[in-house]
Amino acid sequence: MDNLAQLLKESWTLVEEQRDKVAGYFYARLFLTDPALRTLFPVQMDGQRDRLLEAIVTAVQTIDDPENFDDYLRSLGRDHRKYHVRAEHYDVMGAALLEALRQSAGERWTVEYDQAWRDAYQAIGERMQAGAALDPNPPFWHAEVLSHERRGSDIAVLTCRPLQYPLPYRPGQYVSVEVPRYQPRLWRTYSIANAPRTDNTLEFHVRAVGAGWVSSALVRRVRVGDLLRVAAPMGSMTLDPKSTRDVLCVASGVGLAPIKALAEELAAHNRTRWMHVFVGAPDRDGLYGLTELYQLAAEHPWLSIIPACSADPGFPGEQGEIAEVFARYGPWTSHDCYVSGSASLVRSALRTLAADEVPPENIRYDAFGEL
Repeated sequence: MDNLAQLLKESWTLVEEQRDKVAGYFYARLFLTDPALRTLFPVQMDGQRDRLLEAIVTAVQTIDDPENFDDYLRSLGRDHRKYHVRAEHYDVMGAALLEALRQSAGERWTVEYDQAWRDAYQAIGERMQAGAALDPNPPFWHAEVLSHERRGSDIAVLTCRPLQYPLPYRPGQYVSVEVPRYQPRLWRTYSIANAPRTDNTLEFHVRAVGAGWVSSALVRRVRVGDLLRVAAPMGSMTLDPKSTRDVLCVASGVGLAPIKALAEELAAHNRTRWMHVFVGAPDRDGLYGLTELYQLAAEHPWLSIIPACSADPGFPGEQGEIAEVFARYGPWTSHDCYVSGSASLVRSALRTLAADEVPPENIRYDAFGEL
């Protein structure tokens, strides 16, 4: 496995700077081989190309970690049922992926690299199909929007409820969401912002940035009564039920959503663990979701909320980038650490935690790139 992982990572460096070319060639080859597959994908393919490459990179990066590799791919297989992917599609996709890698790498591609990707794709396909076959849940849930609240010009907090079956998930996980009325067959991932409730409702925090098709629809067009589609939960940014360590949470933007869910989960049973939540934004308008957390902290003395602004001199709380702020409150070596937000936040927070010598196994994170 070590040699396979090394070959995969070496070969990926040959094409990493040509992601758009790899994705473009992959889809061209895929649809040429089986034109009927085009109907499974959205009209706008930009976001879908990103999803493909994220899946490839994640699989390559976790192949030398058998447990995470297996868990990730089984979850991915369950999730891909929403695209109506069948077992016979995996061979077509594998052949298209290999051809895209060969063409993008050119003469630098070797027989060893080719065989490594064949072996890896076989393992990937087997685990994805196993995850899809063994999941008793539906490929996705139809969910009705019950409330929609704008919090600023580009953020909305909305609540929906699955119509037929409750959606089983753990706080900290995320799901893919489709808005079939406005953006059919286009899915975007969002963290669930609440611990499971008796009424089975799901809360989402959404920011519309740039030309994000799904996020813009959820913020600006969706209304109460509209139907969404919500796919199977994914992600491992969940609390360790066996841990007795105190908890550090660092969030920026709508990355606050899973942190709120984790705080609600602890509030249901915690008696001994302290939880420190650091929330960052450029200015106070970006601290859109603190009211609920302050209410929770008022009921539970073990929960502390520390907001910070990086570009608002008049803000009465902490000043500076959030990674710098939480570093001043350390050390965090003996904590379970959770990081959620933009990719830049995650990178800076991980550097701070590494400098603090926090064991990697005590750190969990999700990075959210806005589409």
